[in-house]
Amino acid sequence: MADNIDAGPTDCDPVSLMTDTAQANINRSKYGSWRSIGTAETTSLTSGFPYPESFPTDQLVKSIQTVFDEEGDQALQYGGGEYAEKLESWIASREADRGIDLEESNVLITNGATHAIDTTCRAFFRPGDTLITEEPTFLGSIRTFKNLGINVVGTPLDGEGLDVSALASELELRRHNNEPLPKALYTTPSFQNPTGTTMPKRRRERLLELATEFNFVVIEDDAYRDLRYEGDPEPPLAALDDSGRVIRIGTFAKTIAPGVRLGWLVAAKPVREAIETLFAGGKNTFTRSVVGHYCADGHFADSVPTLKAEYARRRDLMLDALESHMPANVSWSEPSGGFFIWVEIDDEIAIDELLTEAIEEGVSFLPGPMFYPHDGGENAFRLSFSHVEPSEIEDGIRALGTAIHQHKSH
Repeated sequence: MADNIDAGPTDCDPVSLMTDTAQANINRSKYGSWRSIGTAETTSLTSGFPYPESFPTDQLVKSIQTVFDEEGDQALQYGGGEYAEKLESWIASREADRGIDLEESNVLITNGATHAIDTTCRAFFRPGDTLITEEPTFLGSIRTFKNLGINVVGTPLDGEGLDVSALASELELRRHNNEPLPKALYTTPSFQNPTGTTMPKRRRERLLELATEFNFVVIEDDAYRDLRYEGDPEPPLAALDDSGRVIRIGTFAKTIAPGVRLGWLVAAKPVREAIETLFAGGKNTFTRSVVGHYCADGHFADSVPTLKAEYARRRDLMLDALESHMPANVSWSEPSGGFFIWVEIDDEIAIDELLTEAIEEGVSFLPGPMFYPHDGGENAFRLSFSHVEPSEIEDGIRALGTAIHQHKSH
């Protein structure tokens, strides 16, 4: 539909009829859509997409055929068939193996992790209620929080993830000043997006102590849990929780494909049931059936080692290139899993100008301010190694180093 379509005898401006939130979202970011940053010729280090060759197309085709052969029309009906139900059972078993005390009825399948985050927030927050998030944090979650009118308060990260001492100080100050305490804290404790940091067990335990003392729930976004490339895994927050305060969220977007649009949450039964009542529309039972067969038949477990090896290779290529081409005043994270490296420049810079100069050199990144709910990140940016061709990583980082050197000389 054309933007300038003739509205007839009475002119209409549909945008003026939208909510304040919807109007504010139009061109909210000065960078536009992050997917559009750069040009067709640019080496893109922006997107946290899986690399296309990782998609298990052949195995999914076999699962689709099996679902049709064994369940027929039932697979396409409301509710689906047995394979749709198998997915919840498979997730519950996998989460139990991670030390989480749960039953299948604690699992809720969602249309992706963002759907789980959005619906969880709808269950807990009225406009103006307070949520604390680590900052920087996942830009999609920032958008979700702001769309719901939540008062978002940031608390800092360091090399070990969420700074629980800074969080404790923030909470104490709020209590002392009689300011609103948070209803929830949102965190990605393992291979955090965008910094790649992982919270050690002692900090996870302290976070849960604070959640009990100040009476808030913890939204644990564990999207990258399966993509650990070295070291031993830290226990999920939900495995350390004995009070039902943790709402744990996972996704198949990084380990099967984003297009399946399937995630899940694990929560205490009353919380899980309340969240489900807020679902808009239905569940994609056909996709649940296909993924249910794919996982139950062992394809998921078979695929993870290959994914981990390939992503680790890409990470190492990028870390080596950064070591070779970055100026002395630049530092970066060295993640043990996930998709991202966080880069900081120990000088005052104009990040918008640096992005423009980098694109002119043939490389793009996501500027740090995109990952902050308010101000912050002006001297930082996120790099992704998950989607870029490995053969392009060296040249891309070399071009980035050139842009930084030139920016410093201004």
